Amino acid sequence: MERPQNLNITPRAAIIIIVLFHVVGLVGLSIPATRPLFLQIVPFHLLLMLVVITLGHEKQDNRFGKFILSVFLLGFIAEWVGVHTGVLFGNYAYGKTLGLKLFDIPLMIGVNWFLLVYAVGVTMQRSRLKSPFFRVITGAAILVTLDLLIEPVAVKFDYWQWLDGIIPLKNYICWFLLSVLMLGIFEWFKFKKQGKAAVVLLITEFVFFGALNLMALI
Repeated sequence: MERPQNLNITPRAAIIIIVLFHVVGLVGLSIPATRPLFLQIVPFHLLLMLVVITLGHEKQDNRFGKFILSVFLLGFIAEWVGVHTGVLFGNYAYGKTLGLKLFDIPLMIGVNWFLLVYAVGVTMQRSRLKSPFFRVITGAAILVTLDLLIEPVAVKFDYWQWLDGIIPLKNYICWFLLSVLMLGIFEWFKFKKQGKAAVVLLITEFVFFGALNLMALI
């Protein structure tokens, strides 16, 4: 019996889906009348991106599955420590937008960590940086920069709330350190150079959250 082949989608198809659904989401969240509906489907949007990125990975084997699970669990555990102790990130709590929770932590937060880390990891993989160390450090800095754009939107749309009403510097320091750890894991797995879909996802995330921030100022 032949071994089943990986179920892949082409980079072009993945890019079209990523851009299309982010544009639709941006429009939906920008219109007050449709915003409640689009906030309800945020978890499904993340799941769709998970499917697209996973099927877009060139070799879906046990190593890739272990990487997904490692980042998911690390992200979920870090968020649990953050929410329940305040030691990581600061004093915050998750709202309803990210959907189903386990121990007060949305399951989608682990998915989100994977998507962001993988997108940055592939982007650094495709960059001209030859040193794994500099790829990890640069990638972590990019993730912190993205978080600067995410935070105001997350608070506005009840992804999470800061209990003191301010975002502590510790949040960004922990984002950087956790990103370094996860990107180090990405480098450790030594995946074959991937297509551009993950790079497009990263760029689209910057445009998406940047646009939402600009609209809030108008």
